[in-house]
Amino acid sequence: MKASHIAVFAIVLVLVLFYEAEVSVAVTCSPTELSSCASAISSGTPPSSVCCAKLKEQKPCLCQYIKNPNLKQYVNSPNAKKVLSTCGVTIPKCN
Repeated sequence: MKASHIAVFAIVLVLVLFYEAEVSVAVTCSPTELSSCASAISSGTPPSSVCCAKLKEQKPCLCQYIKNPNLKQYVNSPNAKKVLSTCGVTIPKCN
């Protein structure tokens, strides 16, 4: 193989690997992922580090949860807002 062919092959390989890495990072929106936050939201106790990590992971899903009539009351509750703030997760502006 010529050097130019090897370089092109290497670039294509890097792009494919990068694309695959991006695809695998996609978040699966599941409110059950936030079960570690249930006690903090219901009682107002400080959130655990696991809760904060899950909130940060599920942040792209928050608008979906807010728009769900069954979940809206929990996401918009004062305790939920306090937990989000404590974890450094900003409440998104949902359309």
